Amino acid sequence: MATPLIAGLAVAATALAGRYGIQAWQAYKARPIVPRMRKFYEGGFQATMTKREAGLILGIRENVRPDKVKEAHKRVMVANHPDAGGSHYLASKINEAKDVLLGKTKGGGSAF
Repeated sequence: MATPLIAGLAVAATALAGRYGIQAWQAYKARPIVPRMRKFYEGGFQATMTKREAGLILGIRENVRPDKVKEAHKRVMVANHPDAGGSHYLASKINEAKDVLLGKTKGGGSAF
């Protein structure tokens, strides 16, 4: 007599677990797609370069030592140098970013 009772409880528990599983799966599929994190900065260049923008271009923080700025400048310029197929415009922006972070700005901005 106890065996049919245990079997009935097992079937009921399985049915409830299945129902909960289906509801959880439908809620998971219906959730909105949220972009995680963007790898790159979206937007163009500002009219006058700020330290924040210079740091974004070189991939470093705004307040770093000058040797770190020069190291980051070299790394980015190797990848974007005009002689290696890079853009003259990007090379000028990279040089401007280095000058801004090192405090050597002349106020003229980019040549382009």
